[in-house]
Amino acid sequence: MSYTDLTFWLFLAAVVAGVALLPPPARRVWLILASLVFYAAPDAMRLVWLAAICGVTLVASAPPQKGPARIRKGCGFAVLVLVLLWARFFELAGLPDPQAPPGLSFLVFTAIALIAGGTRTAGWGQRVGLILHLLWFPKLLAGPIERAGALIPQFPDIAVRPKLASLGLAYLVTGLVKKVVIADTLSPVVAAGFAQPALAAPVDLLLSVYAFAFQIYCDFSGYSDIAIGLSALVGLRLSRNFDRPYLSVTVSEFWSRRWHVTLGTWFRDFVYIPLGGSRAGRARQAMNLMTVFLLSGLWHSGLGYGLGWGFVVWGAMNGAFVVAETFLPVPSRALPKLLRAIVTFHLLLLTWVFFRADGIGAALTLLRRLAQNMGAFPALIPAHPYTADHRLCATLVGALFLAEAAAGRPGIAGRLAAMPLPLRWAGLYAGLGLLLLAGRWQGQEFIYAGF
Repeated sequence: MSYTDLTFWLFLAAVVAGVALLPPPARRVWLILASLVFYAAPDAMRLVWLAAICGVTLVASAPPQKGPARIRKGCGFAVLVLVLLWARFFELAGLPDPQAPPGLSFLVFTAIALIAGGTRTAGWGQRVGLILHLLWFPKLLAGPIERAGALIPQFPDIAVRPKLASLGLAYLVTGLVKKVVIADTLSPVVAAGFAQPALAAPVDLLLSVYAFAFQIYCDFSGYSDIAIGLSALVGLRLSRNFDRPYLSVTVSEFWSRRWHVTLGTWFRDFVYIPLGGSRAGRARQAMNLMTVFLLSGLWHSGLGYGLGWGFVVWGAMNGAFVVAETFLPVPSRALPKLLRAIVTFHLLLLTWVFFRADGIGAALTLLRRLAQNMGAFPALIPAHPYTADHRLCATLVGALFLAEAAAGRPGIAGRLAAMPLPLRWAGLYAGLGLLLLAGRWQGQEFIYAGF
């Protein structure tokens, strides 16, 4: 069920109406049923995967008196990791295609965090809370990866609350504009360069590289905004996952505090710290940082296409930048903050090329052609035959950048929800108008739902 289909919005109306009409004890079960319908609507076999992950998590989280807790935890982790490896690398291992559903990684990551966090399932109420935490549909496909201590205590207070619902509407509109207006409008510009990097015009290559940085940002953060907004409609608060990432002044800041924060926190808590973090000397810390980014690159690869070496290179490059910043820090006053942000953005652009290109060869071809034409770009850029799509994309990205810079840390949705009522509704109606006039409702699915 897609957020861009009319069917989903009818489904959402039923979900919110059920929360409003049902007594509080029944609301958690209602949201579990709604999550099952949402996830299994395209393919009922997805319920088998959900049942398996929930079963493993419930057993591994059972009270200590029902078995050795450490053994059950270890077995739970092992099963979940093996399931994820099978789903992503079945071809390399010679195993049958498991037909893994979208968002499986985020479901497994959430389950691992639940088991590691010691969430108990001693009674019916605790079991229902754990299952709802796992299956809550807005975050199921691409996060945020919520921790039990933040989300489960909210379940007794599930309700439609006007103030929180108003914030939810602001997040919904913001997220949809990012996805169906900006990200999906950028998609053809991205494809123009990455589809055939050896043949595309040099300016098209340059435009594609810049466009992809904003496409993946608007696509991914748009999903998180929608998830936050949908949850707020029924009284639940999810973690804010993005904080104007392209304003980062270091690659470390980008990954640790601004880009998919809950995923970065998960890798820190369940990979970096268990490996020793920064406690075992500088060489070990550098190795631990590189391991985190290499594993992140491997996580993006697989899915029946073999080992995606481009993703591995992407992870290695980001890891190398973070290690260099950690051990060779540039004094904060050596360069103006704006210049540091520009340098950081362009370092990230280099890594995104390997993420998006169809293999390392295609990425190197694109970068080589950009380097060969670097001196000619001052003449090529003004003479390029720009289309209406190019101008629209530039306008949308520029408007988004200015709006996020002006909104500050609360974000566009937070600022909009805090405005006086007339201005708030004017902003919401402006967003709805933009969705109706410029939205590409038959565009692509969310990029990270495939991971």
